[in-house]
Amino acid sequence: MLLSLIKIFRSSQTAFSIAFQSSKSLTFGILSLTIIIGGFPSILAYIGKLIVDEILKYQSANNGYIFSFTSQTFFYVYLEALLTIFYFGSQKLHSLMYALLRIKLGQEVNVRILNKAIQLELTHFEDSETYDKMTQARTEASSKPLSLITRFVTILQSTITIITFFGLLFGLSPFASIFLILAAIPSFIAETKFSNHSFRLFKWKSKETREQVYLETLMAREDNAKEVLLFNLGEIFLNRYKSNFERIYKEDKKLTVKKGSVSFLLGLLSQITFYGSYLWIVSLALNKTISLGEMTMYLVIFRQGQSTFTSALASFGGIYEDHLYIQNLLEFLEIPIVKNYGNSKFGKNSEGIRFESVSFIYPGSNEYSLTDISFSLAPGEKLAIVGENGSGKTTLIKLLTRLYTPTSGQIFLDGINLLDWDEVTLKNRIGVIFQNFVQYQFQVGENIGAGDSHRLQTEDEWIRAAKLGMAHDFIKRMENGYFTRLGRWFKDGRELSGGQWQKIALSRAFMRSQADLLILDEPTSAIDAEAEMKVFEHFREQTEGKTVILISHRFSTVRIADKIMVLEMGKKTEWGSHEELLTKKGKYEKLFRMQQAGYQ
Repeated sequence: MLLSLIKIFRSSQTAFSIAFQSSKSLTFGILSLTIIIGGFPSILAYIGKLIVDEILKYQSANNGYIFSFTSQTFFYVYLEALLTIFYFGSQKLHSLMYALLRIKLGQEVNVRILNKAIQLELTHFEDSETYDKMTQARTEASSKPLSLITRFVTILQSTITIITFFGLLFGLSPFASIFLILAAIPSFIAETKFSNHSFRLFKWKSKETREQVYLETLMAREDNAKEVLLFNLGEIFLNRYKSNFERIYKEDKKLTVKKGSVSFLLGLLSQITFYGSYLWIVSLALNKTISLGEMTMYLVIFRQGQSTFTSALASFGGIYEDHLYIQNLLEFLEIPIVKNYGNSKFGKNSEGIRFESVSFIYPGSNEYSLTDISFSLAPGEKLAIVGENGSGKTTLIKLLTRLYTPTSGQIFLDGINLLDWDEVTLKNRIGVIFQNFVQYQFQVGENIGAGDSHRLQTEDEWIRAAKLGMAHDFIKRMENGYFTRLGRWFKDGRELSGGQWQKIALSRAFMRSQADLLILDEPTSAIDAEAEMKVFEHFREQTEGKTVILISHRFSTVRIADKIMVLEMGKKTEWGSHEELLTKKGKYEKLFRMQQAGYQ
């Protein structure tokens, strides 16, 4: 119990910290108005009592007839009208400030989530549990800090109202306040009982909800439309979407019906308690124990007090539910990020790249993707890596670019372990194009400039890199040149062919002019063989003196490399030049002859 209270306190502290970070003035304004608004109901109820008593006193003095209000009655009516206007204005201002804070606080939470996301390692994105935490944080937690603050504000406002109500009820009977509390307790039990169930259902639904979003993407995104239409997958996906929804709805319905039924029965007890109090107050008025004005005031207090107290208790129950969501947010924001980078900015020598007995196994897997890989590559040498799909080629590249850390073994660059290199220095030395490169729905220039975040908006560098990547010729023929928006997501966007997109990606790799290591993972898979040869002839000229690592299934380009490494099931099985490997009559020679025969 104590541990739960500590966790709730921490969640509350986090929520208010985010609110103040979003806007101190709005947060203070809302808290101040909450205190002011909380005192109005009691004041208005008491003035209403004075008005009724003043009218009855005047009736009694004039034998039951009222010809005109007394100046005292007018004063009370004017005062009530003035306070009501002020009360109404305060509520509207409170709602306005609340709406503004909701926008700013939601943005603040989303920024924190996204800021954490861009710090995660690649392995975090590939871990389903971590990805689920991020998905849950993005879908619900962005609104929960404000929800928790709202509940605290409601409790504060209700507490002030209830305290003033108790002060007025004390004149009737010290026990009257007990009836007020008893009338609200059943609803509180109903709210609290289902808070944990709602959160557990939300966590259970996260996988199903993510699949729903994925199915929507498959059916509604232009880059998936070709296959969905041609293979008649639309109806299959839609049926799966419906089936998935039914599973989610079934659990939602079960909880909602159960919660509604219990809430109705417990709410019925609250109403019985209220009307028991109602009869008691009316009987006191009939017996002239209290005046009609007091009866009116007490009935208003009981009616408003019950709803106020119920609201306060419901907020207590809701705080627990919001706390569970915020805990989920905190778990995501506190995922440890281990940056195993050092401080080295210069190599000890110019020996190039060296792998020493490097092995790697993906988290959660039982099989090694790479096993005992060792090789050296001198500065300026060109290495081609060949092998069947799943042989570990891309995994090796990800290890070299520090997206992964070896499970065992070491990787050296210029005599220094990759773990000891300064992060910025290391990344600046590497230009890379992955097989599944991103097609940014931005302008052409920004697509190229993404290769170097420091020069993202530098047009001269775009042109230089595009010429090296052989994309400049077709870009300059576009109506808006380097300022043409690509893709179909936005208005006036222009789609490119697969080969043109690859030239854009190749140009992106050239943005880092200071990079002395270029890594190309299937960079020309969408380009025909003749165009590919031109690209690589040009590429070889432009990368003179740079170290290049190339992954390709086309041996016409592989053969231009100084060294070729064959990977089979994560193991290095062959190493040498094109001619050397042909004489060994191994896997490389077999694959080369097969592909050569296909062109004859």
